[in-house]
Amino acid sequence: MATRSTRTAPAAKAVAPPQPIEPMLAKLVDALPPEGDVLFEPKWDGFRAIVFRPAPGEIAIQSRDLRPLDRYFPELDDALVERLPDGVVVDGEIVVVGARGLDFDALQQRLHPAASRVAKLAIETPASFVAFDLLAERGKSLVDRPQHERRARLEALLADARPPLYLTPATLDGDVATRWLREFEGAGLDGVIAKPLDAPYQPGKRAMLKIKHARTADCVVAGFRWHKSTEEGSAEAIGSLLLGLYDDAGVLHHVGVTSSFTMAVRRDLARELAPLRANALRDHPWRHWAEQAGEQTAQRVPGATSRWSAGKDLAWQPLRAERVCEVKYDHLQGDRFRHATTFVRWRPDKAPEACRYDQLEVVAPYELKEIFGR
Repeated sequence: MATRSTRTAPAAKAVAPPQPIEPMLAKLVDALPPEGDVLFEPKWDGFRAIVFRPAPGEIAIQSRDLRPLDRYFPELDDALVERLPDGVVVDGEIVVVGARGLDFDALQQRLHPAASRVAKLAIETPASFVAFDLLAERGKSLVDRPQHERRARLEALLADARPPLYLTPATLDGDVATRWLREFEGAGLDGVIAKPLDAPYQPGKRAMLKIKHARTADCVVAGFRWHKSTEEGSAEAIGSLLLGLYDDAGVLHHVGVTSSFTMAVRRDLARELAPLRANALRDHPWRHWAEQAGEQTAQRVPGATSRWSAGKDLAWQPLRAERVCEVKYDHLQGDRFRHATTFVRWRPDKAPEACRYDQLEVVAPYELKEIFGR
């Protein structure tokens, strides 16, 4: 990509950024910004990670929440020690590639407490690291340097990069970014990131923009969880609504939640939905979920534990599956919404049985190797 080399910036600091360092974040916007002063990159759907390569034979991989990731990805430790020079700090994303593109489910499975299981998964579902920013080089910090300079240095550093280390594509062309937003989802990517060309790296700040796919779906509201403020003697408030979609066999699957409510609305929902709690479990399609928790089942149900939910209160309250709401979502991960959805409106005109998977947009597949090869 074309970069700018005529601008001036403060001299680099004498030392690399401290370890750990908060990653720079992005705020969600509705549309791509105009081209001209921003760098566009694909938004990878993996684990954010910052790699520290301080000295010969040394490597440290830090997660977004400042925790070490090294023990879960031993194959990356070895590869990054070999492929990165001493004194660099690289920001990027850990991903796992499956048969149909990025596989976030397989990536989640890599966070296993047993060392034997970690070693097995490192062979069965090896991870890759996609680099998209350079925070230090030769032991000197680059965080105060502008984005366009950091990108140019990263391109030079990774000109001969080999798997599992990759350099993310980047462009200044708004039309190319628009095409990426449309096409790359078919390989499991999550949208597009826009970075101001003249901006320094700003740890912990939402200094970038992220543009994701925005779609709506009509879902059955089949249950809810109480808000954490709801305690004995306090006013009842809904924390999240549990959403369902029917498959072709008429089975209602738990596909995600919507929880984007003010506290006043949460209390109103508790009163509004109270009548639907009467005899809700008697004929509820998820009434056997407690028996299925921890078992292999084709139907995704609420209350099932995972590594991400360990220690959280997943108790849920059933509702008679009679209400329908419209929600905004970005994309599916398998048969469920990848992220929490945004409540749009109630749909009293829609029958619950009409809330089916076949209403959802089908994304055309895209070869991930075409992205890695750019």
